[in-house]
Amino acid sequence: MGRAEERRARQKSARRAKKAAKSGGIRRFFTWKWLLGYVLGLGVLLVGAFFVLYLLVEVPPANAAAKAEANIYKYGDGTIMAKTGDVNRESVPLSKIPKEVQHTFVAAENKDFYGDSGVSFTGTARGLINTALGRGKQGGSTITQQYVKNYYLSQEQTVSRKLKELVISLKVDQQKSKDYILQGYINTSYYGRGAYGIQAAARAYYDKDVEDLSVAQGAYLASVLQAPSQYDWAAAGPNGKRQVKARWNYVLNNMVEKDWLSKSEREGMKFDVPVPPRPIPGRDGQAGYLIDAANKELIKAGVSENEIEAGGWTITLNIDKKKQKALEKAVRTELTDKLDPKKRKVDKYAQVGAVSVDPESGGVVAMYGGTGYTEHYYNNATREDYQPASTFKPLILAAGLENGSTTQDSTPITASTIYDGTSKRPVKGSITGFAPPNEDNKSYGPISVQKAMNNSVNSVFAQMAVDVGLDKVKNTAIDLGMNKDAGGFDVRPAMSLGVMGASPRDMAGVYATLDNHGKKVTPAIVKSAEKGDERPQLPDPTNGQAISRGAADSVTSVLTGVVDDGTGQAVRQQGQAVAGKTGTSDDNKSAWFSGYTPDLVTSVGMFGEGEKKQVSLKGTAGGGRVNGGDFPARIWAAYTQSALNGQKASKFDLDTDMGAAVKPPPSPSSSDTSESPSSSPSSSPSNSESPSSSPSSSPSSSASSSASSSASPSGDADSPSPPDPSSSASGDADGGGFLRRDQE
Repeated sequence: MGRAEERRARQKSARRAKKAAKSGGIRRFFTWKWLLGYVLGLGVLLVGAFFVLYLLVEVPPANAAAKAEANIYKYGDGTIMAKTGDVNRESVPLSKIPKEVQHTFVAAENKDFYGDSGVSFTGTARGLINTALGRGKQGGSTITQQYVKNYYLSQEQTVSRKLKELVISLKVDQQKSKDYILQGYINTSYYGRGAYGIQAAARAYYDKDVEDLSVAQGAYLASVLQAPSQYDWAAAGPNGKRQVKARWNYVLNNMVEKDWLSKSEREGMKFDVPVPPRPIPGRDGQAGYLIDAANKELIKAGVSENEIEAGGWTITLNIDKKKQKALEKAVRTELTDKLDPKKRKVDKYAQVGAVSVDPESGGVVAMYGGTGYTEHYYNNATREDYQPASTFKPLILAAGLENGSTTQDSTPITASTIYDGTSKRPVKGSITGFAPPNEDNKSYGPISVQKAMNNSVNSVFAQMAVDVGLDKVKNTAIDLGMNKDAGGFDVRPAMSLGVMGASPRDMAGVYATLDNHGKKVTPAIVKSAEKGDERPQLPDPTNGQAISRGAADSVTSVLTGVVDDGTGQAVRQQGQAVAGKTGTSDDNKSAWFSGYTPDLVTSVGMFGEGEKKQVSLKGTAGGGRVNGGDFPARIWAAYTQSALNGQKASKFDLDTDMGAAVKPPPSPSSSDTSESPSSSPSSSPSNSESPSSSPSSSPSSSASSSASSSASPSGDADSPSPPDPSSSASGDADGGGFLRRDQE
C-alpha cells in the first residue's frame, strides 16, 4: 500500500469514527435491524396474548338479551307511561327454511360463509379501531360473529366485547357446523316490526310461514336485516326504498355469482312488496305511537334496533302527562265524538295527527297519532304523505324577508306591500306558466301582503314565491324545518301552494322556529335514555339560527292577523296572543291549523285516508266542506286553552316594525287601494301550470300527482268557520296548497 492509499485509509477510518460518535445515544437503537426486531417482538407478544385469551375465554351460555328484558317508558315528570318486553320470537329448524332462502342470507351478509374460519380479521380490526376511536358502530362481521354477538354476548360496543366475539366465533366455528350457525343467525336476528327470527318475520312482512317464502321474499328479509326501520317498505321514504331495492338486487346478484340462482331465474324475478304492517298487541292507545316515535329517535341518535329490542332501557319522554290528556280530549270532543262511520262512510276515513312543542326547549309535550296504535298502525303525527297546503305560505314570506327580496317592480316585500289578488292571474317572471285560482275563484284586486295572508290569497303568494326565487323559498323552508326529501317538494311555482308532503311534527318544528325568534327547533320526543352505564348522546333540539330574528318576528306579527281578522278566528282567546295559519288541500284531502302562543306551538292535521288512496273529507260529521279553520282549528283551540289553563295570558316579544301585531304608520299608502299592484297580471303563462278555467273541475286522484298535473290548486278553503262544526259553510278562504279547484 502506497503512502497516498495509506493516508486515504486513515482519513476514511477517522470519518467512520466521527460518524459513529455522532450516532451515539438513543439513535443506535433505531437502526433498521433493530426496528425489524421490535416489530417481530411485538408480533410475538400479540400472538402470545391472543393465544392466552383463546385459552381463557370459553363459549358462554345464551345471553339474557336473547330473552329480551322490558323497556320502561316514562312521562317527563318521571311517572311510568308504559313497559314493553314481550318478544315476538319463534325459532324454526333450518330444514323448514327453503335452501334458496337460506342462501339469500349468506349472499347478503357473508357470501364466503361456507368456507371461512368464522371471523373476518380485517373487519374485526377495523371495528376495534373505530370503537376505540369513538367513530360509531362500524366493522365488517361474518355471519358467525353476528350470531355470537346476538346469542352469546351483549350489544355493547366495546373493545373487550369485540375481542371476546372474535375468540368465541373461532371456537364456535370449530365446534359447530355451518348449518347450525346459519340456523342460529337466522333465528336470532331482528327484522323490524317487532319480529325476531325468520318465522316471525315471514308472518310480519308476507303473512305466510317460512317454508312458503319465495326467493324474492327471502332476499327482501335478508336485506332488511341491515336497517330494519329504514328498510321497512311500509315506512320507508323514497331514499329508503331505493336503498332496500339496491340491497335486494345485490343479494340476488351474489346468488348468481355463487351459482345458487340461475341467470334466467334472476332476470325474471320481481320485487315482492311486503304486506302493510299489522298492529302490535300491548301498545294500545297513544302509548304505541309515543313508544315507536321514541325508539326511532334513539335509533337516529346511534342506538341500534337490536339494543333497544334487547330491553333494559329506561327512556324518559318530554311528554307532559297533563297536556297529553288535554290533546286526546280535544280530538275526542271536537271531532271523533261527532263521527258516525255506520251512518256516513266519509267518517271512517277521517284521521287526525297533532304535535305540540315547547318552543324554548324543543321538547314534544303532546302528540296524537291516531285512533290507537293497535287500531291504526300509521302515526298521523309523523306521516309526510299529505300536503300542508296554505300553512306553507308564511314560509314564502319568511324567505322574502330573510333575503331582502323585492317585487317585480323593485318594491321591498313587507307586510304592507301591495300585490294583485286577482284570481287566476298569471304569475310574472316564471319560466313555467302558472295562474292559480283563489278559493271559490274570488278576486281581491290590489291587496296588502298582510290581508293576503289573513285571507290566504293564492295568486299573491304564487307571485311572491317567484319574486323571492323558488330556490330561495325552498332553502328557507328546509332551514326552518321542512323535510327536503318529502314527496312533491319540487322547485316550481305550484310549490307556493304547499303541494309537498309534510307531517304535523314537521310543521310544529317550522312554527316553533318562528316562535323561537328564528332559532332552529327540531321537535324531540326523548328527554333522556339510559341502560346501566350507557347514556346515548342526544342532539340538542334547539340549535343554530335558521333565519334572522327580524324575519321570524315579522312573520309572527303577520300571523297574528290571521287569527284576529282572518281564516284562523276560531282560535282567538281573550287576552292571549296567538299566531297561526290555516290550510286546506286538494279536494279537502287534508286540513290544517298550525299556530302558537309565546309558550306553546301546536300543529293539527286532519287527513282523508281511504283504503288505497287519499280521499276528500267533505261531509265529515254531517257537515259540508272541511277546512283548516274548522275541525283542526277547534281542536287546536280546545287543547291550547286546556294546556295553558292556570297560566297568565302572554304577549309576543317581537323585534319588528311590520305586521298585524304592530300599529301601522299613519300613511295612506297602507291602504289596500292606494297603491298600484306590485305585479302586473298582464303576463301570460307559458305552459301546463295554469289551472283549469272552472272551479268546478275535478281534482286529480292524489295530492302528489295532482301537484304535477296541468291543473293547479285553486284557492284555500280556509275562511273563518261558523260556530257550528256541522255547518256546511264553504270554509276558509285560505289560498293554500292543494291541488283542487277550491282549496285554500
